[in-house]
Amino acid sequence: MTVVIDRTQPPPRHPEKAHRPDTEVIRKPDWIRVKAPVSREFAATRATVREHKLHTVCEEAACPNIGECWSKAHATMMIMGDTCTRACAFCNVKTGLPASLDPGEAENVAHAVAKLELKHVVVTSVDRDDLPDGGAEHFARVIAAIRERSPKTTIEILTPDFLRKPRAIETVMAAKPDVFNHNLETVPRLYLAVRPGARYFASLRLLQQAKELMPEGFTKSGLMVGLGESREEIMQVMDDLRAAGVDFLTIGQYLQPTRKHAALARYWTPDEFKALEATARAKGFLMVSASPLTRSSYHADSDFAALKTARLTKSSA
Repeated sequence: MTVVIDRTQPPPRHPEKAHRPDTEVIRKPDWIRVKAPVSREFAATRATVREHKLHTVCEEAACPNIGECWSKAHATMMIMGDTCTRACAFCNVKTGLPASLDPGEAENVAHAVAKLELKHVVVTSVDRDDLPDGGAEHFARVIAAIRERSPKTTIEILTPDFLRKPRAIETVMAAKPDVFNHNLETVPRLYLAVRPGARYFASLRLLQQAKELMPEGFTKSGLMVGLGESREEIMQVMDDLRAAGVDFLTIGQYLQPTRKHAALARYWTPDEFKALEATARAKGFLMVSASPLTRSSYHADSDFAALKTARLTKSSA
């Protein structure tokens, strides 16, 4: 028997998910739909990203807000490559064996931040379980490079959990980001199915450590809804986050990337998101963003600027 291999087709983006059964992708409601990116500003942001050979979570995770954000020159930098060492069931970033770290990446990111004239930048990464420190030192180098080139830019980092990587969080917090973000993503009951490489209480403890190491800084976390969680479970996660000293919370709708990813249970309505936001504010979060299209870095610049203004106004009153 002769086996013919078709090499004209690109390899699958998620080979590790190929064994998963197909699940139905539920049609998006009207409130989820976004316009295609066509503006000159969008093209200029994309050109800057390409010029500096950068990856962005906007593209790699297929963010629905890319048109709006890039049109405002707001791109979320994704460092340490475009290949993740984990295979979370919800995520559209490809999985595999990552390449070596780019020694020039910190400077490239700093150059791009300066060229885009960002007042606030969000820097995230893939999981790098292959590295002894999970990439903590690389995060610190990127923060330092941005500080040197754009000293007035506030820096928000969205990190992996650094699971079983001793002293990683200490290394990151020593670089003094303005906001430390790590997403819990979902409720504890769904971790094994949705985020099997992570541990809920390890992520919670990471956020608590970040606050302990830099009490004057801000901590932040995010959740997706639509994976089968209950409202009561979300309330409990909110309470856990507040107990860990977390300041900011984002809540957005899970959008199933492909039939091989975690199945979407349902779409939460805009009114339900408003109710979640009201509850989160009542629980004491300083900043809350909850809407169908909310993502960790969505409007992060304007939200942080509004918070600083409010604090300055309060302190001068």
